[in-house]
Amino acid sequence: MRLRRALSIGVAAVAAATAVLAGPTAAQAVTAVTLANTISLSNCSASLVRYPTSVSTDQALMLTNGHCYEGGFLDAGEVLQNVSSSRTGGLLNSAGTRLGTVRADRVLYATMTGTDVTLYRLTATYATLSTRYGATPLTISASHPVAGTTIAIPSGYWKQIWNCKIDSFVSTLREDEWTWHDSVRYDPDCDTIGGTSGSPIVDETSGEVVGINNTGNESGEMCTLDNPCEVADDGTTTAYEGQSYGQETYWFTTCLDSSRNIDLTISGCLLTKP
Repeated sequence: MRLRRALSIGVAAVAAATAVLAGPTAAQAVTAVTLANTISLSNCSASLVRYPTSVSTDQALMLTNGHCYEGGFLDAGEVLQNVSSSRTGGLLNSAGTRLGTVRADRVLYATMTGTDVTLYRLTATYATLSTRYGATPLTISASHPVAGTTIAIPSGYWKQIWNCKIDSFVSTLREDEWTWHDSVRYDPDCDTIGGTSGSPIVDETSGEVVGINNTGNESGEMCTLDNPCEVADDGTTTAYEGQSYGQETYWFTTCLDSSRNIDLTISGCLLTKP
């Protein structure tokens, strides 16, 4: 996972009142992805995001990795829901300039099992962040990403953007004690580094978040910390030095109730249950 290395090396405006937040139009989405609405954490990257059905009066959401959780790495099988938090981050504009500080009041969901995500609820609403900073959240796609898609990975930590394509999907990816499923495999152009953990994977055509960057094999070792391996159906493991990966985020949209709360009991919910 990219956290350890990081520690060592250091579009539309929000709609009125209760209207559904507008996502980017096709014309807007084909413009280059910038650092706008990315967030710099103390040890990782993050982003300001919304569900497809979010409204402007909702408290805003901040997305990063499970292994970026302020309490440290989560054990295999561990799931956090509705846990108090005071995590802060620096909200950036398109040029990577810090606009101000955003603060979380709750971890809505976090795990390092099945996937590697932490989703925070911020104290401010989308409307407030729009008024204060002109911030427009990135939309979490409700669809499974597609191989061959051109993507951008903007890192709030490094204020840098990686551009490549989705190469394929890995049914089982293992790193140390953690196992992830249906992981996103990048082509070689996205050679992400420490500190890029938690960066959104943005579809450059739609402008939507289709995943979250989380790990890469740094030294060619097999299934060890910072060296994930791909696991075949017969259990055979293969490691590719330098290969980077991400986790899908449409899973969140399979677990939302009518009030946009995460409900792990909903039929078809893909998020890991406790």
